[in-house]
Amino acid sequence: MLLIDCPHCGPRNSTEFRHAGESGKSRDAASSTPAQWRRYLYEHDNPLGWVRESWFHASGCRRYVSAERNTETNEIRWVVPFGSAAPSSDADKETGA
Repeated sequence: MLLIDCPHCGPRNSTEFRHAGESGKSRDAASSTPAQWRRYLYEHDNPLGWVRESWFHASGCRRYVSAERNTETNEIRWVVPFGSAAPSSDADKETGA
């Protein structure tokens, strides 16, 4: 079981959330070609290691949160309200963030 510590509701099972993709990746649909838009929607990096992601708390507060999760171990380093600054730590140097 993956436990996500929602900053609004407290620790919750990941089944209450919907994964909303990697944070920081966005593209304007109006200015993209169909091929660019298709690549944005369907081709993902899927790196091994620490990734910053967005999650939607669908069965709880119905808010978006940002998290940093290790894709190999599913360990979650931090969770903050969407749009908030990510915590800075020595771990950021490790990920190149």
